[in-house]
Amino acid sequence: MTINEIFNLAIQMGIKADFRSEDGVKKFLDRKRKKYERLPADKKEEFDKEALKNPYLDSRIYNIAKDKEIKKVLVGIDIGPAEILMAKEIGGIDLIIGHHPIGKGLAHLADVMDLQCDVLNYYGVPINIAEGLMAPRIEEVARGVNGVNHQRTVDAARLLKQNLMNLHTPCDNLAASFLKDLIEKEKPERIEDIIAILKEIPEYKKAMEIGAGPKIFVGSENNRCGKIALTEITGGTEGSPKLYEKMAQAGVGTVVGMHISEEHKKEAEAANINVVIAGHMSSDSLGMNLFLDKLEKKGIEIVPCSGLIRISHQN
Repeated sequence: MTINEIFNLAIQMGIKADFRSEDGVKKFLDRKRKKYERLPADKKEEFDKEALKNPYLDSRIYNIAKDKEIKKVLVGIDIGPAEILMAKEIGGIDLIIGHHPIGKGLAHLADVMDLQCDVLNYYGVPINIAEGLMAPRIEEVARGVNGVNHQRTVDAARLLKQNLMNLHTPCDNLAASFLKDLIEKEKPERIEDIIAILKEIPEYKKAMEIGAGPKIFVGSENNRCGKIALTEITGGTEGSPKLYEKMAQAGVGTVVGMHISEEHKKEAEAANINVVIAGHMSSDSLGMNLFLDKLEKKGIEIVPCSGLIRISHQN
């Protein structure tokens, strides 16, 4: 597989796992195209044309001198200059794949957060309420990443002549879809049942060994789950804390997420919503692994680093 083929495979897998459905993603891209076509010529020059084909602008390819065949990749959750140097030291690395956004992908992190509105709507929150509460949070995230040194890692890769990409929301979609399907199949009744299900997943089992396994952040193990929502696995980063009240009104009893801030925790407590935190690096690893299995099937060697718990799901 070439670099572009690897990236396009990730995007297509992310679309198939998207809560919006493939048709919903197509409509999303169609709206972007129509918006682009209506722009005056000078604005078209400024428009990020990647948005016409990629619904996940927090995921990008960087530094391709030549779209070569890939035999060996270094993969990590967070890729920085240290990991770029590591790839150079290891030798034979054709491509570095990170999970969390860097470069232009980080600059556009807020652009993928609209997905959360559709996830919330999937679980019964009216779309107008989801959009209304998410809008200020999306603006907050956009302001927050504005002052970050986006290009630091990209520049390091360019100077050391390393091919680089990051895959964020596509792989988070894979993790969310996997967990949703498993939980809907197992139908846990109480919070302790959710914890037991998560602990059987290899990435979370491994995370337990280093003290980062699934935990109950709000509620108790004896609480009944009610409707379980996977609203905090994909969609860029944490949404609005004000949404917990609206989720409770929509009948949600338990949220399963990757991580939670203190403000979000307090709002969940006030809304009497149980919160189970599966784990951040382990959840990110789950999504990445579901993608990396496809590369391994193509004969590509995977070298894990930077928090990636590499476990194959091919059996």
